[in-house]
Amino acid sequence: MSLPNDDYDFHDQIGHLLRRAYQRHVAIFQEAIPDSQLTAAQFVALSAVKESRGCSLNDIVKTTAIDQATIRGVVDRLKARALVKVVPDPTDGRKLVVNATPQGESLIDATVPFAAQVTERTYGKLNPGERVALQYLLRKMLDLDES
Repeated sequence: MSLPNDDYDFHDQIGHLLRRAYQRHVAIFQEAIPDSQLTAAQFVALSAVKESRGCSLNDIVKTTAIDQATIRGVVDRLKARALVKVVPDPTDGRKLVVNATPQGESLIDATVPFAAQVTERTYGKLNPGERVALQYLLRKMLDLDES
């Protein structure tokens, strides 16, 4: 279905609305998280590494949906802060394995309660049914790409 140009309003387009919602979420994250150096991308990458107990950069990309070029920078910044260590894979020297350090694990453990508050604030005025519906619809949109 095509719309006449006069009926197109970018304010109503899904991409614009998703971007605005994400920008709001990131702003809430940066305000609520006590570690001002920790970005939302670093938090999710470090969480993925902690959860997997060591993984490759490709694994982090798959788990977090952060692109390869960006994840390299994210991991480099986490490494510079001694939150992760990067070592050659013992079974494949071409691969690198990223592991959370004790400091990284402690930071995640300390940050998770604040991250839960970020989620709550991001939902804002949505009631419980709307929250479930939003999660369902977003996951359904993502599943369309994987079909």
